[in-house]
Amino acid sequence: MSNAASRTGARISLGLLVALNLFNFTDRYVLAAVEPSIRASFFSPQDPNAMWWSGTLSTAFVISYMVTAPALGWLADRFSRWVIIGIAAIIWSLAGIASGLAASIAALFIARIFIGIGQGAFSPAAPPIISDLFPVTVRSTMLAIFFATIPIGSALGYIFGGLINIHMGWRWAFYVVSVPGLVLGLVCFFQRDPRNSSSVAASPKKISMANYLRSIAILIKRPSYAFNVAAQTAMAFALGGLAYWMPAYLQFRQQPAYATVILGIIIAVAGLTSTLAGGFLADRLRVRLRGADLMVPGIGMLVGFPLLAMMLYAAFPYAWILLFGALFFIFFNIGPANTAIANVSPPSVRAMAFGLSIFVMYALGNAIAPPLLGLIAGHSNMNAAFLAISAVTLISGLLWLIGARYLSADMATVEAAVQSGLVASNI
Repeated sequence: MSNAASRTGARISLGLLVALNLFNFTDRYVLAAVEPSIRASFFSPQDPNAMWWSGTLSTAFVISYMVTAPALGWLADRFSRWVIIGIAAIIWSLAGIASGLAASIAALFIARIFIGIGQGAFSPAAPPIISDLFPVTVRSTMLAIFFATIPIGSALGYIFGGLINIHMGWRWAFYVVSVPGLVLGLVCFFQRDPRNSSSVAASPKKISMANYLRSIAILIKRPSYAFNVAAQTAMAFALGGLAYWMPAYLQFRQQPAYATVILGIIIAVAGLTSTLAGGFLADRLRVRLRGADLMVPGIGMLVGFPLLAMMLYAAFPYAWILLFGALFFIFFNIGPANTAIANVSPPSVRAMAFGLSIFVMYALGNAIAPPLLGLIAGHSNMNAAFLAISAVTLISGLLWLIGARYLSADMATVEAAVQSGLVASNI
C-alpha cells in the first residue's frame, strides 16, 4: 500500500472513530440534560433523597463502564478492535432506545448499565487504533481531534436533550440520539485493524499471556502512568459531577429552561477549541519539553480552578463568561493526557492501558461524584457541592505536574524497547 493510500485510510478510520465518539458522548449526556424531568416523573418534589437516587443512574452507567473497560481492553489487544467497536456501538445504541422506553426508575437503571457496557468496550479500543495509525510526532494532535468530540458530544447531549425535552418530552431525547450509533456500528465491521500491517510492532494474538500480564505489571509501576491516572481520576470526579448536576445548578440559580442550550453551546465552543489547542500545544512543546503531555493539562487545571470557584458567586450573565474560561483551561487535558498513556505503553497492551485507566478514574471519580455531590446539595446547597468540585480540579492539576517529571524517562524506555524489537515482557 502506498504512503498516500495509507494516509487516506488513516484519515478515514480517524473520521469514523470521531463520529462514533461524538454520538458516544451525546448519548451519555442526554441523561444529564433531562435529569430534572426524569426526577419529576419518578419522585416526589418533597423527597430529600430524590437527587441521590437520581444520581445513582449515573453510577449504574459508570460501574458497568469501568468494569467492562479493562475486560474488553484485554480482548481488544488480542482480537480485532474494529469488530469490538462495532458490537459496542450497537449495544449502547439499543440501550439508549431502551432508556426512552423505561417505565420505572429500575428499568432506566438497567438500561444505563447496558449503555455502560457498550461504551466501556469502545473507549479502550478506539485510542490504540489512532496510536497505531499515526506517529508520535503528531499523535497528540490526532488524539486531540478524536477526544475533541467529548465536549462537542456532551454539548450536543445538553442541546438536543434540552430542546427535545421541551418540545417532545424526555423519552424522545433518548430515541433521537441513539439511531446514528446503530448505523456507524455496522460500518465498523468493514474496517481493517492496523495491527495487521507489518509496520505495527505487535499484531493481535502474537504476545503470550505471561508476557502480556508481565507487561501490564511493568506499566502500572511507571510513575508517569500512575500520576497521570491519579490526575485523570480527580478530573473525572470534578467533570463528572459538574456535567451531571449543571442543569440542576442552573435551576438553583433560577435560570430559564433554555439555559441548558446555552450550557451546551459553551461546552461545545470551549471544549472544541481547548481540546484541539491542548493537543497542538503539547505536540509543539514536546520537541523541547518531553514532559509537555502532562505539563499542559496540569497548568490548565491550575488556571481553571479559580475561574470555576469565582463562577459560583458571579451574577449571570457574567457567570457564563467565568464558566467558559474555566472549561477552556480544564479541557486542555484531554488530548495530551491520553497521549501520555499511549506513549508510555507498548503497542501490544495499549488497549488494556486505557482500560485500566478508565477503571480507576471511573471507580474513584465518576462513579461516586454524582450521588456524593447530590447528597451534599440535598442537605446543604448546590454551591457547597460545586465548591468541592473546584477544589478537586486543583488536586488534579498538581498530580499532573508531578507526573510530568517522570514522563520523559518513561517514554524513552518504551521507545527504545519498541525500536529494538524487545518482547512485551521487557517493556
